[in-house]
Amino acid sequence: MDNISDAIDVLSQSANTLFILLGAIMVLAMHAGFAFLEVGTVRHKNQVNALVKIITDFAFSGVAYFVIGYYLAYGNHFFNSAEVLAEGNGYELVKFFFLLTFAAAIPAIVSGGIAERGKFYPFLIASSLIVGLVYPIFEGIIWNGNFGFQDWLEAQFGAAFHDFAGSVVVHAMGGWLALVAIKVLGARKGRKPGVAFAPSNIPFLALGAWVLTVGWFGFNVMSAQTMDGISGLVAVNTLMAMVGGTIVALVVGRNDPGFVHNGPLAGLVAVCAGSDLMHPIGALVTGGVAGALFVWVFTWLQQRSDLDDVLGVWPLHGLCGVWGGVAAGIFGSQALGGLGGVSLISQIIGSLAGVAVALIGGVIVYGIVDKVAGLRLSEEDEFHGADLAIHKISATNKDR
Repeated sequence: MDNISDAIDVLSQSANTLFILLGAIMVLAMHAGFAFLEVGTVRHKNQVNALVKIITDFAFSGVAYFVIGYYLAYGNHFFNSAEVLAEGNGYELVKFFFLLTFAAAIPAIVSGGIAERGKFYPFLIASSLIVGLVYPIFEGIIWNGNFGFQDWLEAQFGAAFHDFAGSVVVHAMGGWLALVAIKVLGARKGRKPGVAFAPSNIPFLALGAWVLTVGWFGFNVMSAQTMDGISGLVAVNTLMAMVGGTIVALVVGRNDPGFVHNGPLAGLVAVCAGSDLMHPIGALVTGGVAGALFVWVFTWLQQRSDLDDVLGVWPLHGLCGVWGGVAAGIFGSQALGGLGGVSLISQIIGSLAGVAVALIGGVIVYGIVDKVAGLRLSEEDEFHGADLAIHKISATNKDR
């Protein structure tokens, strides 16, 4: 019997390792979505830079999270022998990989907001500091119970802050950090309220949105992290929020392809927090509200604001992420068909705490890096484009 029990334990552990590894690979693939969404949105002279930023941000984030960030969030490190690390089929290693793909989404989000006028290496340094020091603070508070914040919320309001897959922990953090970086950089030359630059390549933009959408099912479903936590409810809620965001963005955005392809992303951002609790109809409404929120705020930014958010990452991730945290407290309640176990007040406080950590951390990191190295390209480099100024090559060669 002991041999059978041991065999079952090994099989269960190996299945869990494979499960979370597949999730890590799916979320890793989402970074290609971030890249092509940015490539399709920026002007032609900045397409190479968009591609290079996303993959190098991931690399620098990987080192920062491996050495510092994961330890700050969870108290675990990997400075042991390979024999020790391989125990339990290497589950802890693969869990790190999975959570790294979440952490590295932060600089990928920021990249879209500061596109076309940010320096390369200073932003890589800033990304490393964000992923190594700022993001893990809030990640550990919410997902590991650090500093007693979750215990306090549960004692005061009956439930801790619930964020199953990162509406606030990942997306709102990224969006509000991007807002700080955007303010520090200022607008692109020639960009002013009512004057915007058209996307360079709608097919690439659409490709990026599709890659992100498909990968999001790994982002949400695999957030269970073990096979026994798999829930079809998470998958269907993810689906319904995606279609809700798409339909509303189509209608409110008046058929604009940029809105149509960002609408599903807005819905997906918003449903992350409560995807394991909501009724599918609640997820549909959550996604629809997010789709409208993105269209309205991005349109306002373009027409009336001097805030130059190239991909609209602040409304898409920052605002829709906060809405997702609050929506989990609304549609996760049993009164509206959810599974319950959430507190609307805790959801509001937790969401605002995420915004506060992002704003404070962003001001410190981007402020220091800007003072030391400068974050903005020179006017001449910006005019010629980041592709030639930084990478010495254009996206395409049109010589015949």
